[in-house]
Amino acid sequence: MAERGAVIEPYAHGMLDVGDDNLVYWEACGNPEGKPVLIVHGGPGSGCSPRMRQGFDPDRWRVVLFDQRGCGRSTPHASDPATDMSHNTTRHLVADMERLREHLGVDRWLLLGGSWGSTLILAYAQQYPHRVSEIIISSVTTTRQSEIDWLYRGARQFFPEAWERFRAGVPEAERDGDLVAAYARLMENPDPLVRERAAVAWSEWENAVVSLEPGGKANFYSDQPTRDLVAFVRICARYSANRAWLEDGVLLRNAGRLAGIPGVLIHGRLDLSCPVDTAWELARVWPDAELVVLDDAGHQWTASKRERMTEAFERFAPR
Repeated sequence: MAERGAVIEPYAHGMLDVGDDNLVYWEACGNPEGKPVLIVHGGPGSGCSPRMRQGFDPDRWRVVLFDQRGCGRSTPHASDPATDMSHNTTRHLVADMERLREHLGVDRWLLLGGSWGSTLILAYAQQYPHRVSEIIISSVTTTRQSEIDWLYRGARQFFPEAWERFRAGVPEAERDGDLVAAYARLMENPDPLVRERAAVAWSEWENAVVSLEPGGKANFYSDQPTRDLVAFVRICARYSANRAWLEDGVLLRNAGRLAGIPGVLIHGRLDLSCPVDTAWELARVWPDAELVVLDDAGHQWTASKRERMTEAFERFAPR
């Protein structure tokens, strides 16, 4: 790993035509002949950032990042209400990853990501296991209905005041129903003020859920430009309302397809966004995965997470 804090600048970047009038932004850093690693960002809808290029040894790794459909530098952007979201599903994102692999001439790559990124990594790896060399995941989630229900309703046990504000963000007639679906509908409203208010309310709830973590960043989700925040919440609410278009529990049931792929699952015990039981369940059904539970960490990055990530990369680095 490179010195902590060092950012690798891209040596190449582009816009990949993935069909459906979508262009996906990608960039590559480090050594063009190095071992390929694909960074799969969270959200869904967060986009990648320069900090995701930190910590890699540029002599040994070929680091590829991409902005998933509708966010970051990919176009069309989900902040525009005219953007057609019907072509933005898990199936489309998995296909985009495979198309990017082919475009870059990569045979097999290590997959790295966390939170929503872990769901997308697992979906891709189970469809294309022969294209994956290793997997490193932080903050495991599989986007099951039980996980969605916990994040947007169950966690109110810890933050009743914040959840009441979250609930108040939808029309009164919908407050006792499916809040996630109600927010997804608000994010399709043609009025930009309605969309912005809903995006702020959603992100403030997500902020609250990670607020107890030691050393965590305040306004973890809401600290971004309005355009990016609106896209993030529009995509996130839509994916959550549709359970990411995945059969419930399928990523755990099909984990046997990952046999032969070494994996490291790094999870904070204090993660209320993605409780550790999902990581535990995945490790029990993925024969080649190691689960590392950190007692001092939650959903956000900590020194202990970075240390464990460094160890995982050293294990899988080319010699």
